Amino acid sequence: MRGPSLALSPRAANRVRFAAILGVLGPGLVSGFADNDAGGIATYSVVGVKFGYELLWVLLATQIALFFTQEVGARLGLATGQGLTGLVRERFGVRWVFFVTVTMLIANMGSIVAEFAGTAAALSLFGVPPAVSALVSASAVVLLLARGSFARVQYLFVAVGIGVSIAYFASALLARPDWGHAAASFVPHGSLSGAYWLAVVATVGTTITPWGQAFIQSYCADKRLGPEDLMGERLDVGLGSLLANLIGGFVIVACAATLYSQSGTINTGDANAVSEIARALSPLAGEGATILFAIGLLAASFLGLGVVPLTSAYAACEAFGWETGVDWRWHDAPAFYGLLVFFIAVAAFFVLIPGLPLVEVMVLAQVVNALLLPFVLVFVMILASDRTLMGPLASGRLLRSIGWAVTGLLALLAPVLAVTTIFGAG
Repeated sequence: MRGPSLALSPRAANRVRFAAILGVLGPGLVSGFADNDAGGIATYSVVGVKFGYELLWVLLATQIALFFTQEVGARLGLATGQGLTGLVRERFGVRWVFFVTVTMLIANMGSIVAEFAGTAAALSLFGVPPAVSALVSASAVVLLLARGSFARVQYLFVAVGIGVSIAYFASALLARPDWGHAAASFVPHGSLSGAYWLAVVATVGTTITPWGQAFIQSYCADKRLGPEDLMGERLDVGLGSLLANLIGGFVIVACAATLYSQSGTINTGDANAVSEIARALSPLAGEGATILFAIGLLAASFLGLGVVPLTSAYAACEAFGWETGVDWRWHDAPAFYGLLVFFIAVAAFFVLIPGLPLVEVMVLAQVVNALLLPFVLVFVMILASDRTLMGPLASGRLLRSIGWAVTGLLALLAPVLAVTTIFGAG
């Protein structure tokens, strides 16, 4: 007598496949949401205030570059189950992994400082002193990462990212922008102004980052995803990169629609510039826009504070072969958690410097990201093309060509910025 059939109906099989794809989601979404951290929100705000809708074309260009750089990082994690610096150490040796790790940590420390600057700026709107905001933010993030399971940390990051998205989408709607003018700005155009190209580089640097490149690879490895999860992870990366740029666009649109005409009255070098930008929204778009802007900045800062120090600890520990990951306890991975606390504490103290121009700190951190990113991407592209290492997930001719083209274009940003700054029209 035959037993019951275990074959699934086509509908049931589709449900199983859909559930499997949903289980993969996380690395791309969290990385995309975290791209719009405090530095990102500050940069987009300044871009909207100073240039109106004019730099929206940069977001369209970075949308394409972000997808391909994140996709190759995810493939490295899926194929090897290792983080970036661990692979660099094995393939290129100690000297090169030291170079990559130091490069990444320099960029990351700037971003972590920017996250604390963001929490200080957001909470200052509610009368909270910077010292209190730094202490509370640092304690909350350390407790979350040290005591939470991997799944809980992931779900919280995604929830915060969704909250930020809603806050800035609502801010853009409340600003009642000229959507036709905004759409026309997606056509690429340029200027010889040094200030213009500084804004371009900062916008690129807040979207495509060294920490984001390492984070998605380590996240895929920490989540124990494998080659069979490639389709789901590509969907994850696509959604994450799309949402990252949509949020950035909403921030630019909100500030362009309300504050561009007043750009001469807002001093972005002032220590309280973010508060000034947020308060200026109120008479033009209503008090709700100011509150949403502040809440969005606070949530984005908190998300960045969770992700960037985590990535830094991943990178340093992988470089030396130490235990790494939020599923480990303190006594099992003391170096990982010790470095995590160190990065957070140093950045928190830095933000307490009296009169620190918070917005300039946040924007310049993004410029540093953009200028250092090509050094990291060179190693990523070489590793992703290694068929011995990657197997069937190695980059083919098309992906290799796109990856190297993106790396080359990003490397050109430094000389373009230098030339326009020295010889450009102001």
